[in-house]
Amino acid sequence: MYRTSWSTLLSRLNALLLVGLLGLTACGFEPLYGDQDQGAATEDLLSRVSVPPIADRLGQLVRIELTNRLAQRPAPEPLYVVEVKLTESEQGLAVRRDASATRANLIITAEFTLKAIGTEGSLMSGSIRSSNGYDILISDFATLAAETDARRRGARDIADAIVDRLAVYLSRVNIQNGVPARQ
Repeated sequence: MYRTSWSTLLSRLNALLLVGLLGLTACGFEPLYGDQDQGAATEDLLSRVSVPPIADRLGQLVRIELTNRLAQRPAPEPLYVVEVKLTESEQGLAVRRDASATRANLIITAEFTLKAIGTEGSLMSGSIRSSNGYDILISDFATLAAETDARRRGARDIADAIVDRLAVYLSRVNIQNGVPARQ
């Protein structure tokens, strides 16, 4: 009797999984990357996005990460431009009795706008926030190295999030026969 109930439960779970997978194919789910039924592949569209210089060292890091993720070699003529504005702040954590912090969060906020080259107005815009912690140590050099690493991780997080949002948007536009819809 005990075995029968487990086998019944497993067969019901398998049936539920099968129904779920069949439902997923019926909902219009398509992979974001790879070949699509209509239009160009998402990677091709992403490679047509240009990233102008961004102010400050943090901007350089974000731009490098973005261009590494967007551009193919050789890069085709860009159709879009993504403009990014960054702000950076620090938040002290783990405060000692003498009010000095032993840990900090580096908070990076990015405001980005995607525009079609040669047109006015934006196609899409968004805001992204990344928070990366680091230790504040006795050694100034070690603290600087930890802060620099947190800044690089934040730049990578920001670039990944921007590329993800651009990929979803460009894929949606591509499916709609390449007519950029305003968001």
